[in-house]
Amino acid sequence: MARGDAEFVEFATAASARLVHAAFLMTGNHHQAEDAAQTALVRTYASWSRIRNGDAYGYARSVLVNHLVDTWRRPIREYPTEDLPEQRGGDVADEVATRRWLLAILGTLTARERAVVVLRHYFDLPEAQVARELDVSVGTVKSTGSRALEKLRAAGLTAPEPQGTRR
Repeated sequence: MARGDAEFVEFATAASARLVHAAFLMTGNHHQAEDAAQTALVRTYASWSRIRNGDAYGYARSVLVNHLVDTWRRPIREYPTEDLPEQRGGDVADEVATRRWLLAILGTLTARERAVVVLRHYFDLPEAQVARELDVSVGTVKSTGSRALEKLRAAGLTAPEPQGTRR
């Protein structure tokens, strides 16, 4: 464990769920989100000796966003197989309704707008840091965020009511 593998395992365990969730919010696809988070963790591990004493999570987040932006520019070709992925068990009707609502709302945004909204409001990053991570100006972050929030307001930000509380 010369490279600090135990530290990285601890970091990856703590950060992976949040990276997957952020990637899901940006892509709208759970499998693509898992792949993107895995790629971000692999690339973070490759630089672990250099970044482990700094902001490793910020580095992983930047790698995740850059990877997703790259895939939007150059889509990866996938080939379907006969094997089905593992399925979650239990009643997930409320979760599905909420996810469909969120994806529909986020689907009204452009890729850049989604990235700004996720970085600003999910990760709660300041505008200057979002600008650095997306390699745009602070003014672009402000205008893009403002435009995105206006679209979200126009689309209606009322989440679906859980099924157990309907009358």
